[in-house]
Amino acid sequence: FGKFNSVYLGGGTPSALQRKQLARLIDYAWSVFTISHDREASIEVNPGDMDGEYCSFLRDTPLNRINLGVQSFDDAILTYLGRRHRAADALASMETLRNSGFGNIGLDLIYSIPGQSMESWISTLERAILSEPEHLSCYELTPEPGTLIGDRCFSGKDRLPDENLRLEFFMATSERLEKAGYIHYEVSNFSRGNALRSRHNMKYWNHSTYLGLGPSAHSFRGNRRWWNHRSLEAYCSDLSENRRPIEESETLTPEDMRLEKIFLGLRTKEGISMELMEASDGIAGTEGILSDSILKQCVDGKILEIREGRIRPTRRGLALADRLAVML
Repeated sequence: FGKFNSVYLGGGTPSALQRKQLARLIDYAWSVFTISHDREASIEVNPGDMDGEYCSFLRDTPLNRINLGVQSFDDAILTYLGRRHRAADALASMETLRNSGFGNIGLDLIYSIPGQSMESWISTLERAILSEPEHLSCYELTPEPGTLIGDRCFSGKDRLPDENLRLEFFMATSERLEKAGYIHYEVSNFSRGNALRSRHNMKYWNHSTYLGLGPSAHSFRGNRRWWNHRSLEAYCSDLSENRRPIEESETLTPEDMRLEKIFLGLRTKEGISMELMEASDGIAGTEGILSDSILKQCVDGKILEIREGRIRPTRRGLALADRLAVML
């Protein structure tokens, strides 16, 4: 794989590890892989794990970017989500990190939660903005089968916001954060300037090479993608037998690569090059693209715009990114 310019410890909660375990993991990674000096090295941290001592420990590692799993600044929402920290813990964590000299902090937030009001969500955004993080990830809640929240939603005990309200949450999030000076560079991600976009996130959207380690982790290089066992037992069993713990892999055809570039590109503010559409449809230039009925409808409906040789999603287009890719 050559030299890595980004390292990301997460998802899950790496901060749940004992410090000596985490230190051993970090030391080993830096001894095995070639990691550039100007790397972005991130770790996901639960605010409930953060105190001055833990922060000092992190400062002694090569990590230089902290991603706090805040989720909400509403204690009632945090209780519903089963989080073990309170809003005050998140605010204290931000202050501790700043006082320790960390200059690249991201916050993860969740919206479209059953029972969540727009007022509660906007209040969470306002408190996040006051903390001045360099990066914000705002995700719509996606209930998973077999989880407590998933079971409550699928059984009808809890009701998710309808499609119109989910769109309202998304649009309000984008408008408020852009007004505060953040760049909405990907469907769920905002940064205080292009230089502060997450390298880790961007590798997924632009077909960069990446290596994933751990159960369920995905990797990509060239036109090949592979992923590890989801089962911890199967993962460890393969390692104990000196086998790569790969569950499956796929090799993408040129057409697969093109379609993925469209799908992934339309999730970003940069969009896709006009050549991608021209290559598939035999059309050329803005006039040719606008002769395509679906593309024309998207441009006329202000879901897409054509600028500087690229087809870019508008704010509303980002809200419909997954559906948009299927339409095209």
